[in-house]
Amino acid sequence: MSSNINRDTFNQVMVPNYSPMASIPVRGLGSRVWDQQGREYIDFAGGIAVNALGHSHPELVQALKEQAEKLWHLSNVWTNEPAIQLAQSLCTKTFAGRVYFANSGAEANEAAFKLARKYAYDHFSADKHEIISCVNSFHGRTLFTVSVGGQDKYREGFEPVPAGISHVPFNDLDALEAAISDKTCAVVIEPIQGEGGIMPASKAYLMKARELCDKHNALLIFDEIQTGVGRTGQLYAYQAYGVTPDILTTAKALGGGFPVGAMLTTEPIATALNIGSHGSTYGGNPLACAVANKVLSLIDSEEVLNGVEKRHQIFIEQLRQLNKTAPVFSEFRGMGLLLGCELQPAFKGKARDLLQLALEHGLMLLIAGPDVIRMTPSLIIPEEDIHQGMQRFTQAAEQFLQQQ
Repeated sequence: MSSNINRDTFNQVMVPNYSPMASIPVRGLGSRVWDQQGREYIDFAGGIAVNALGHSHPELVQALKEQAEKLWHLSNVWTNEPAIQLAQSLCTKTFAGRVYFANSGAEANEAAFKLARKYAYDHFSADKHEIISCVNSFHGRTLFTVSVGGQDKYREGFEPVPAGISHVPFNDLDALEAAISDKTCAVVIEPIQGEGGIMPASKAYLMKARELCDKHNALLIFDEIQTGVGRTGQLYAYQAYGVTPDILTTAKALGGGFPVGAMLTTEPIATALNIGSHGSTYGGNPLACAVANKVLSLIDSEEVLNGVEKRHQIFIEQLRQLNKTAPVFSEFRGMGLLLGCELQPAFKGKARDLLQLALEHGLMLLIAGPDVIRMTPSLIIPEEDIHQGMQRFTQAAEQFLQQQ
């Protein structure tokens, strides 16, 4: 890459909707990343729960190379073998009977919400179009998905937004029961709210949602964009809860870093998306599906999924030890390797400050709102990288305290 590319170049040529860090990563291997200056970082961010098998996993690289020498793209005028194989695998491993492919989580959710309305329109009436979502939820950045999402800040300036969408407090059974009616076509829930602060749903809440949807002939949609593909220690989080949705959306880790998304549903519900009712130029791309096939085959194994829980325990133990040395957090929450560390009230709003200090100490982290540090590392991150990364995090937390 040209040596005159730097962070200032970003400001000169890119739309200012992002504010990335000063360093520019140029190479990754496993759970280590190197920037333009050759500085090494331990990656606890995982591309926001995307790089589930780390960087440059040799089997993913090989799968991509092999497919690249065969077929890159066809369009949906034809189908292709990798897409069919991936759909077969997803149906075999989940409740689903049918799959729709997209390029991202937002597009998978867009398809899910359109399907819910179309199914209600076909089987009931046009009046049955209302969608219930949760406060602080996040479902994407298209106009429809940002409207279903429960965070006002992402909708401001883009109004008017689509009608027929309401939001209830997360994990509040009574509020959901009061809001749902025979006009509801779908209830949309993240089993663990990601952008909302790594907030797990209670099993009772998801079970009640299932019961209420059945009662009112509404579809239950689980947004598993962030929780899916091994992140919680199960292939999908619904399997840990024992509550089965009617529609499930998945992306992020599904491609291990290659853009791909999918909407999973049952055969009877899928019939509502009849020919021509929805589509995607790149959805089901052979390159993406070939990589995703390899990702699924590697992650859906006892070794990897059991390893997620083992690593979870190591992280929690290390985080508690950090908090004894530098007491900056009030709570640790999450499942598997989707972890949220909430700052003490005294440090409210300063999660990004701690994130920046961690980066200076050679550790890549995320935030989930202004008060929560988020960790979504590789599902196979070596234990040595966890220990060394936590040492760096401790140093950053100590510096953070000194600056207060």
